[in-house]
Amino acid sequence: MNKSELIDAIADSADLSKAAATAALNGFIDSVTAALKAKEEVVLVGFGTFKATVRAARAGRNPSTGEAIQIAETVVPGFKAGLVLKRSIQS
Repeated sequence: MNKSELIDAIADSADLSKAAATAALNGFIDSVTAALKAKEEVVLVGFGTFKATVRAARAGRNPSTGEAIQIAETVVPGFKAGLVLKRSIQS
């Protein structure tokens, strides 16, 4: 499912116009992004938790030359599924 298909599904499910569903989805994305940027967690009980974590600096290897390189520390977004979501997708 891509973003436009998700917007269609939200519009149908919530009985909204596509414009309102687009605004709602964009608002959700912007809010989660801002919270992660501020190093906050976004917890949606039953669905899951969005969290920014720090990936430590590490040694790596350039695949084309085989030369050892240092990979810098970086912040990456993560998502951990909640119990209700996990159970709902099991057969």
